[in-house]
Amino acid sequence: MTAPIPRDIPDIPALPGVPSLLSSPVPASAVVAPVHRPLAAVYRLLVALVAVAGVTIDLVLGSPVHVLSYFTIQSNILLALVFTLAARRAWTARRPLPSALTGATLLYITIAGLVYHLLLTNTSSPFSMTGGTTPPTGWQWISNQILHTAVPIAALLDWLLLTAPGRLHLRQAPTWLLYPLAYLVFSLGRGELILPGTPGRYLYPFLDAGLHSYKSVLGNALLLGLAFYGLAVLMIALDHVRPNPVRHRGKTGFRLQPPVG
Repeated sequence: MTAPIPRDIPDIPALPGVPSLLSSPVPASAVVAPVHRPLAAVYRLLVALVAVAGVTIDLVLGSPVHVLSYFTIQSNILLALVFTLAARRAWTARRPLPSALTGATLLYITIAGLVYHLLLTNTSSPFSMTGGTTPPTGWQWISNQILHTAVPIAALLDWLLLTAPGRLHLRQAPTWLLYPLAYLVFSLGRGELILPGTPGRYLYPFLDAGLHSYKSVLGNALLLGLAFYGLAVLMIALDHVRPNPVRHRGKTGFRLQPPVG
């Protein structure tokens, strides 16, 4: 005879020393399995090459030290490096680059494009650089369009069409502003080291402490910093509501059949 099976089986206590699973702050929709993505790899490599071409044109036309001091040039160099690494990871089916790096790159190149079109070439802007000067032509015009228009738009398209959403976080926004702050210090320090009256002493009109007072320049920097932070917050919010363009449907190896009858 066999012993009767008890109706109530007591719960087994948890084993000591076994950690419980922690909830992840990253949504499941943002987790992208490594997959070979040749289209994304080729696109990002082409964007990186276009950015390098624009920077090279400016370096050939002007003084390398002067050209490399511009925020736009530095942003395009950063984008070329990041997109080259991202292209390699997409081609070799590796995990994407950290969102803190890609988000910062997108923010900086977007800032470069918006400042150029809204402040520097807008005739109604108090900091317009078009008044009293001959518009750039030839290769200079081509490089301006590449660095301030084509590359920023291409970076935005990569983010919207080739990047999984939900990877950017609000805690990253303050750290993204460290580079613009460092550039402000660099620009003002550079202007102090150059003799007054030297052309190109200050790279941007809104940072020209020789023409405006330091109070006005710092006020402009504060307003721009707030605008950049608002842009970063908007970018993060859009990243959490936009659809996922890289969702892949895995194959299970079998197909469920409908019931017969």
